Amino acid sequence: MKVAANRADGFVRSPPAELRVALVYGPDEGLVRERATCLGETVVPDLADPFLVTELSGGDLTADPARLTDEVAAISLTGGRRLIRIRDVGDAAAPILKSVLENGTGDTMTVLQAGQLGPRSALRKLAESHAAAAAIPCYVDDDASLERVIRETLASHDVSISAEASGWLVGRLGSDRAVSRGEAEKLALFAGPGGQLDLEATMACIGDSASESLDDLIYAAADGDSNAVDLGIMRCFQAGSSAVGILRAMTNHLLRLEAAGVRIQSGEDAGAVLKSLRPPIFFKLERRFRGQLSIWRGQALARALQLTLDAELNCKRTGIPEDPVCGRALLQIASLARQQRRSA
Repeated sequence: MKVAANRADGFVRSPPAELRVALVYGPDEGLVRERATCLGETVVPDLADPFLVTELSGGDLTADPARLTDEVAAISLTGGRRLIRIRDVGDAAAPILKSVLENGTGDTMTVLQAGQLGPRSALRKLAESHAAAAAIPCYVDDDASLERVIRETLASHDVSISAEASGWLVGRLGSDRAVSRGEAEKLALFAGPGGQLDLEATMACIGDSASESLDDLIYAAADGDSNAVDLGIMRCFQAGSSAVGILRAMTNHLLRLEAAGVRIQSGEDAGAVLKSLRPPIFFKLERRFRGQLSIWRGQALARALQLTLDAELNCKRTGIPEDPVCGRALLQIASLARQQRRSA
């Protein structure tokens, strides 16, 4: 069966009784692990129980195609349902899985974890078409789902967060569900039970060197400094930033420039406008932000925003390397900034 992305969380928490094989796949590795774990916990009380749980990899199946059939047919010595967890699976496993489904799976549940699989993937097609199987997609969180994850994680520790702080955090996270939850857990520990997180506290906790590297990169692109973009994007990737996360930060920065520019052009004092922005602009970056206001307006701003949106869409397509797509978009924005400076 084919599970819709917006139904995936409910599905893994309460799978149908007839489900025997689940393929959890997608570009968000953290979300793939989270949903596969959640599904496994509906089958066995302890995922570390060696009598009920078997851990395999896609390489294990390739090396020994009969291994999965044997594991599915095995009976637990202690009684109860068995769970087979298989990581890093690709289309090479499709014939093996097909044979298992055709021969019956008994009461055993097999959960497979995979990366991005296109609509033509043999493994995905098999899981979507068989009545006892399911294909569960795991796409990168959008702003709404990411905010929900943050608030749910904090609420589980009796911690609340302001809308302003949550909005800032959403702009910094989103490429990997596990990373996002980890940052929310860190905030919960920082606040303590019953704590309340405002923007200042959130920035103090999350504003590490990785965030500073991201700011450097975004401002370099908006300034038109291609050399700094080349260096900055390498540092961000090394620090663990994702292509989608970088592109979203660039989009948010351009939107802030647009919003501030509109207010200033309508007659508001520039200094007051900049001080009212939330999240606030770091004082060391204020001069650069002011300078960028004269560059990014009208068609140039619309073109830059289109570049980031197109690049994010391409990052989510199967078979397109994300990092080069992100780097090319930021270099194009830097080039556009230089053109605007020359024509100003």
